[in-house]
Amino acid sequence: MIKTQNLTKRFDGETALAGVDCLIPQGCIYGLVGSNGAGKSTFLRLLSGIYRPDEGTVTIDSLPVYDNPAVKGRMAFVPDDLYFLPGADLRRMMKLYEAAYPAFDKAYCSRLIETLRLNPCKAIHTFSKGMRRQASLLLALSCRPDYLFFDETFDGLDPVVRRLVKSLICQEVSERQVTAIIASHSLRELEDTCDQLALLHEGGIVLESDVSDLKTSLFKVQIALPEPYDRTVFEGIELLEYNRLGSVSRLIIRGGRDETVQRLQALSPLVLDVLPLTLEEVFTHEMSALGYCFDTSLLGGGTTEAAEVSGL
Repeated sequence: MIKTQNLTKRFDGETALAGVDCLIPQGCIYGLVGSNGAGKSTFLRLLSGIYRPDEGTVTIDSLPVYDNPAVKGRMAFVPDDLYFLPGADLRRMMKLYEAAYPAFDKAYCSRLIETLRLNPCKAIHTFSKGMRRQASLLLALSCRPDYLFFDETFDGLDPVVRRLVKSLICQEVSERQVTAIIASHSLRELEDTCDQLALLHEGGIVLESDVSDLKTSLFKVQIALPEPYDRTVFEGIELLEYNRLGSVSRLIIRGGRDETVQRLQALSPLVLDVLPLTLEEVFTHEMSALGYCFDTSLLGGGTTEAAEVSGL
């Protein structure tokens, strides 16, 4: 189990992470998303013991992480900025990992290399971006760690390899109760993989939820009423968004779905469709509520709208 209390990190007087408290249970896949510069990479580097906290604590199974080789030997971290020994091929990297990780599974690593059709004798710096990412992932998985940390795991991978990597991570979690933390800008990649998701913004966790709960707490409604109406007819319902075209309105609602549908049905609607939101839509609305949106009129578009942030 991973636990952080008041976890804080500063760089040159700027706070990258501020007072983060979280509890990540054993045997789950924990997704970490957020705005650019929110502190996702800093959080992972603190969990893996690369950075020393300026304030607060981070523990794994009640043991401190920083400067603790025994704990670090139970985790593997694949950063966004990959590093390999200069001129090394996969054979040399396997020897390095085998020396550093007592549980390193050489046979498993060789099978992954063969499955991914990588050349173990070829210098890794000659690999493509996606192939270098594959190399780092298979080395991390072969450490057979109890904790796996990934920063932008799927960046540069083709759809077939992404599917394989997801399957391998899920297999580790289900068979060995590994805890995996995945930081990503791509919510579509996390949607069908993670058990829990956390939203980081300006150095703090502003939202943490099970994926299933998160997707049911916000939903989309299309409704048409027989009589002329305006937004006031939906008073008492928490509307995050209201758009009307003719007699049909599109609503984004936060709250209990069943209760809300009953209230809308009482209006005798001509049309009533309740649709789920994607995680990308959910987080876009959550970030907008925090003020993280942009005025497109500044770009010369002539309209004032909240533009969806590509960083999510």
